[in-house]
Amino acid sequence: MSEIAVTERTRHRRMRENGSTRKEELDAVLAAGFVCHLAVVVDGTPMAVPTCYGATADTLYFHGSVASRSLAQDPAAEVCVTVTHVDGLSLARSVFEHGVNYRSVMVFGTPRVADGDEKLEGLRVLTEQCAPGQWDYARLPNRKELAATTLLALDLTEASVKIAAGPPEDGEGPDASLGLWAGNVPIRTVYGAPVPAPDLAPGIALPPHIAALRTEA
Repeated sequence: MSEIAVTERTRHRRMRENGSTRKEELDAVLAAGFVCHLAVVVDGTPMAVPTCYGATADTLYFHGSVASRSLAQDPAAEVCVTVTHVDGLSLARSVFEHGVNYRSVMVFGTPRVADGDEKLEGLRVLTEQCAPGQWDYARLPNRKELAATTLLALDLTEASVKIAAGPPEDGEGPDASLGLWAGNVPIRTVYGAPVPAPDLAPGIALPPHIAALRTEA
């Protein structure tokens, strides 16, 4: 079981019981999604931009035209990339004890621009994380499209993981006698039935890898 090295920026200070330094939990949180928020300072203004990502065991790849602007001005510019999954509401008997069940990751560091073979591989990783099987199904990017795409790579060496789960914790306090309901309301993301493009030619079947995404009953 590998551990994530703790730095001054990733040290858990508040609600430390929710923090984790287990590498497998970092990997699991990143694998569970494909949208992150990229925080970077551009022209003196902080920006947090939603974008898609893909993760390997040691690298996070993401679209980063905003960050690349900052890197062009300051090659040592650092970013913070966050990924959050909301798993439910934890509703207590008092508003003060309400909470959110979640899984989150913050990754710090100085990204590099992915070029050449790494750029193509990074785009494959990102595409496969969003829609497994799509890289081999769709047309691959040509030179012009690759030149118009900025892909950044960020090492996963400095990361913070937090996970909150479980019921509200006011059952043993004085609020337990209020006679109010308390518990969890789960929240989950599902894939619905694929909707064909309005200009799709007749007779083109839904590919199995897209059909397999559906989780909606």
